[in-house]
Amino acid sequence: MQPSFVHLHLHSEYSLVDSTVRIDALVARCAELGLPAVAVTDQNNLFALVKFFRAAQGAGIKPVAGSDLWVAGADGQRQRLTLLCRNREGFLSLSRLLSRAYLEGHQGDHVAIQPPWLEDSVAGLSLIAGRESGIGQRLLDGRLDEARAELEHLRRSFGDEVYFELSRCGRTDEDRHLEAALELAALADVPVLASNDVRFLDADDFEAHEARVCIASGRVLGDPRRPRDYSAEQYLKSPQQMQ
Repeated sequence: MQPSFVHLHLHSEYSLVDSTVRIDALVARCAELGLPAVAVTDQNNLFALVKFFRAAQGAGIKPVAGSDLWVAGADGQRQRLTLLCRNREGFLSLSRLLSRAYLEGHQGDHVAIQPPWLEDSVAGLSLIAGRESGIGQRLLDGRLDEARAELEHLRRSFGDEVYFELSRCGRTDEDRHLEAALELAALADVPVLASNDVRFLDADDFEAHEARVCIASGRVLGDPRRPRDYSAEQYLKSPQQMQ
């Protein structure tokens, strides 16, 4: 039996700061790999939605709408949550959150939502909490009780639609996060999903991706002090590779 897999965390070219994935090329590659569906979860926007849906449906691939949202923290830190639309109601909920972020949530050169906004505007949405979520950050700090409290807080809004993201891309602290997330998932009965946190289409595209990141951050590739937040493994892998 051929393995089946769906990428549910992926940035396209509409995430200007960290992706080189073009929509038409993405859909063509998904069809080539036999992927039944794919999600586009661009950072703080749904700009790719119409182009993405038309291209995916034309290729017989189920499109999943979503977005990565930054959530403001009381201590000035940010956390990242991935939200996926399950239906039209979810699309409207996500649209309202993103609109409010741009109207009320500007913080320097980015926008973020406030945690209370997730308490009444999430109907039809599923939440994916990964390494950069509040839960993930607490797990990496060894604060299991606080991570569980954050989980229960989110469950009051999202119910059973909370998932833990597990990735193995060779980035800093991934293995520690994976181990801790699996422990909490077992304790709290949380479903987990595998992700490759896709930022470029082919393995050979990593250098071009890094150039895009440097342009967005005003740095140069050779700068030894620039952040290395991404790895060469964050490309659109096949179901066999993900398995």
